[in-house]
Amino acid sequence: MKVLVADDERNIRESLRRFLELDGNAVATADNGLAAQRRMQEEPFGAAIVDLKMPGMDGLELLRWIRSERPRLPVIMISAFGEVTDAVTAMKLGAHDYVVKPFDPEELVLRLGKLVEAQALRDHAEVASRGAADSPPELGASPPMAAIAALVRKVAPTPTTVLITGESGTGKEVVARALHHHSRRSGPFIPVNCGGIPDALLESELFGYERGAFTGAAQRKVGMFELAAAGTLFLDEIGEMPGPLQVKLLRAVQDRRIQRLGATAPIPIETRLVAATNRDLEQEVAAGRFREDLYYRLNVVRVHVPPLRERRTDLPQLAGRILARLNQTMGRQVQGLAPAALTALGGYGFPGNVRELENILERAVIFAEGSTIEAADLDLGDTGNRQPGSGFEHAAGTLKENERALIAAALARWEGNRTRAAAELGITRRTLFNKLRQYGLD
Repeated sequence: MKVLVADDERNIRESLRRFLELDGNAVATADNGLAAQRRMQEEPFGAAIVDLKMPGMDGLELLRWIRSERPRLPVIMISAFGEVTDAVTAMKLGAHDYVVKPFDPEELVLRLGKLVEAQALRDHAEVASRGAADSPPELGASPPMAAIAALVRKVAPTPTTVLITGESGTGKEVVARALHHHSRRSGPFIPVNCGGIPDALLESELFGYERGAFTGAAQRKVGMFELAAAGTLFLDEIGEMPGPLQVKLLRAVQDRRIQRLGATAPIPIETRLVAATNRDLEQEVAAGRFREDLYYRLNVVRVHVPPLRERRTDLPQLAGRILARLNQTMGRQVQGLAPAALTALGGYGFPGNVRELENILERAVIFAEGSTIEAADLDLGDTGNRQPGSGFEHAAGTLKENERALIAAALARWEGNRTRAAAELGITRRTLFNKLRQYGLD
């Protein structure tokens, strides 16, 4: 985290710098309010420590500006003995805390850490209210998904922009969430569907706007770029973004700054950008529908998510995870998939990928008569999407042989962990124990 320390006393600035750097923070200093304001206009900060009395622009004036321009920034005020009235005023203006000179720098650093952590929790709560998931994403254990998981772990700690490609419904957002999870960024994960927001509203959603920027703008709105500060902004269906907005996005990616609609000054950002598309962007560039310079800015690291038909060994794990979620949301207690149902899924083409699998299983949970989903409950029909001979890559021979191979593979993937293997297969631990005895896999 980068912290700004604004104080006209050099010994206080340097003392706080040392303690903050020992705590793992990057620190910038300013000896007056105007210099502090300039630093904030030039680069992003995660928190600020501001003295009340400074030449040029005092701490209260600077605080009013911060609350206007950086409303989410945690701020601690420093006051001298006898300035308590001003300190109370600062709290009313939006300061999060204040300390009185002389103070213990170590204690101030601890209090600042708690404030930043509390702000991060508020950010995550706001994202959760938008329906974001908090649990770590699972990418799958098939060879192509294992390769993607390895790439994600390597790229995640960097600020590099990532472009995720793949057919609709393959789980591109899951990969984006995995990137955010492994990045250990302190800010939230903010998803935006560029194809699901009208062109006229998309710019204000991304960049925000000032009061009076247009008819109906009764108050300032913070955009998604600012909301994702120190976090990850995920732009899904980036190929749907209109041309004029592509220009503004390009500038934001290049300059690491954004400008709200109706604003006169840019705002520095510290947001990791991840984009996704089911379109062929090279073709879109060739056709003049997508800017070539923006494409190269986004395509620094590329992750291609294969369709479900090319990673069928992920089916048991995906099905188990989906069933667990459906049981919770629908109040059911479906224990798993019968062997014939797993085999039927293994031979299906899944033109809608993982999203179609979710729909199939939701329908099956609704209509299943017993505690296990049977092949008939899946209602796959004869739609032309069946692919004879293209079932699970390791499943061949009789139904019992298929089931035994599936169980053995799940156990191998989870290094003998029967609880995780049962969850992948979509069956209970008791059912798994029975199957292990039946097939001599103990």
